[in-house]
Amino acid sequence: MRWLTVVVFFTFAFILAGCDASPWNNPHSSEEDGLKVLYSNFAERPKHLDPARSYSSDESRFIAQIYEPPLQYHYLKRPYQLTPLTLTEMPALHYEDEQGNVLSNNTGKPTYSVYTLTLQPGIRYQPHPAFAVDEAQQPWYRTERLAALPAVRSLADFTEVGTRELRADDYIYQMKRLADPARLAPLRGLLSEYIVGMNELTEQISEARRELPEHAWLDLRDFEFTGVEKVNDHQFRIRLHGTYPQFIYWLAFHFFAPIPWEVDAFYHLPGLAERNINLNWHPVGTGPFMMTENNPNAQIVLERNPHFRGEPYPSEGEAGDAEAGLLSDAGRTMPFIDKAVYRLEKEAIPIWTKFLQGYYDRSAIASDSFDQAISMTGEGIDLSDDMRALGITLDRAVMPVTYYMGFNMLDPVVGGYDDRARKLRHAIAIAYNEEEYINIFMNGRGETAMGPIPPGIFGYQSGADGINRSVFDWQDNRPIRKPLAIAKQLLAEAGYPDGRDKVTGQPLVLNLDTTGAGSNNARINWIISQFRQLGIQLNIRSTDYNRFKEKMENGNAQIFYWGWMADYPDPENFLFLLVGDNAQVDSKSGVNASNYKNAEYDALFERMRLMENGPERMAIIRDMLALLQHDMPWGSSFHAHSYVLNNSWVSNSKPHGIANNILKYLNIDHEQRQREQQWRNQPVLWPIVVVILGLLILVLPGYFAFQRRQQRRVGE
Repeated sequence: MRWLTVVVFFTFAFILAGCDASPWNNPHSSEEDGLKVLYSNFAERPKHLDPARSYSSDESRFIAQIYEPPLQYHYLKRPYQLTPLTLTEMPALHYEDEQGNVLSNNTGKPTYSVYTLTLQPGIRYQPHPAFAVDEAQQPWYRTERLAALPAVRSLADFTEVGTRELRADDYIYQMKRLADPARLAPLRGLLSEYIVGMNELTEQISEARRELPEHAWLDLRDFEFTGVEKVNDHQFRIRLHGTYPQFIYWLAFHFFAPIPWEVDAFYHLPGLAERNINLNWHPVGTGPFMMTENNPNAQIVLERNPHFRGEPYPSEGEAGDAEAGLLSDAGRTMPFIDKAVYRLEKEAIPIWTKFLQGYYDRSAIASDSFDQAISMTGEGIDLSDDMRALGITLDRAVMPVTYYMGFNMLDPVVGGYDDRARKLRHAIAIAYNEEEYINIFMNGRGETAMGPIPPGIFGYQSGADGINRSVFDWQDNRPIRKPLAIAKQLLAEAGYPDGRDKVTGQPLVLNLDTTGAGSNNARINWIISQFRQLGIQLNIRSTDYNRFKEKMENGNAQIFYWGWMADYPDPENFLFLLVGDNAQVDSKSGVNASNYKNAEYDALFERMRLMENGPERMAIIRDMLALLQHDMPWGSSFHAHSYVLNNSWVSNSKPHGIANNILKYLNIDHEQRQREQQWRNQPVLWPIVVVILGLLILVLPGYFAFQRRQQRRVGE
């Protein structure tokens, strides 16, 4: 019976183990159990974490938590509103004439705009080896000292760290880095048009680099930047040519985050670049978090910056925020969480499964899981009953982004400005049912655009006044797409009755250029069917992204898909997508992918772009949109909606279409999360118990028979 006792003992031990407080399938480290940790995921390695180089939303989600430009956006208020971040107040602005005399705001056309920025005292950088100093207050890690150190394989091998206060010099140094052509800053061309002396500084730096080895450090402190003036350690000025009201928005972008000279010098120490010890892998900032692990094959970890000064959570927002619980932490010091762990996930299904298990705190909604998460009712879109039962909440917002199907206006068939080409584009625009595309391929997460400007940006027009009347009619208090018969009539008037050239009788064949990643069969078949309605044959030309980009730059594409996400909340940032000087074939890096050129549109843009928001500016925007709707350089477009799910222990979540520094606002009830994880991941033990008992039932008769035979032999 000893054997039976052992089996029973282990069976009950196994069952009792299931009552342990920690779920068996928990993928997270037990060392994080007592901390407020936000768990999320990423799919691709952030390539550039240097704020002078980065221009991707996937990169911004990390570096925006680490770096602090002078300004930020108010987290809760809409329309979007700028507020000071490292400044004591919003930048002071005055205007000057050619001699540098200060002008009143209402006198003449200024030669210069001058912004004065005053920093908060006491802001300090995260701990980092670049700030370690010796007894003489010189950098601890220098070339001669580095050679005497043991082999350096990672940033963690540098045991000496330090910190120091943020100074005006750090912002100035970063602006010089933006001028340095070696940094490949995406914003350099634009800023050089406005910041005084930036072009000259670029030339000086280029000349100096010709005398240096390729990766040698160039101390930018040695170069004069006439457009930037240091007043003292906590104040500096930026001087612009003329006026550029949108410049203040760039001061909330990470391009203007401070980089100390010590950090730049440290990352240029010999041998570090070869080990990926540089700003593209290891950012250094004054923000609430610092990157303590960057392993793109496993996880990226952000932890609290121990030197962060703290920042109060907003005490006011917009209507409905208080009722939504978004002001419950008003006035409390941020950040609320201790750590953020981002795990590498390549597939949507594991992300969704772990979210439902409670191991990821927030989740987007993939198409495969949309029906499980969302319920479509007569009243609109809402959470499914299953999600409500788990206490999951849904954040919904229209994002300041526009995706469009463009025509290359240089193409001899779909391009041009005569009636033939225009009617062809109008016919395609009517036939191409964007609403159907949104419903089928985006689960309704978007809305058809009537122009480039998305909701939430000045110049966006809703209702009957805002519709594109070349494509829609206003009926029953909503836009209705014009009948297909009208599209066919326009196509015939363009010289292609039933999709055939009226002269040659040959079918009209058009080409859609796309990247290989966009070649989803169902999507492609649907697009082809839209053109087939008119009798037009659509040929899909799929290439890799580099080849596609080359086609666009050389003007060899015919029809294509593109998109634009707001850099800042101003109509100029969308309407410039169709300005003639920005044509891609002319500037290669231009944003006007359609190569649209209309002198009247360009003149209106020049009048509108520097104006303050008001009725006069709105009237000009209406005229610009009317020109676009007449010329039709875009065949269709839409504004995407953001859907984000939050588990019940996540609070203070509100979508922001432009700001990325949102991690400091989020709060986690980690005790509730542990309870929910335990409840959602209870092990199902009864099948195991049944199997064990079944084995016992099968084995025990034989065991007892064996025992009886043994006893008989002993008795004999």
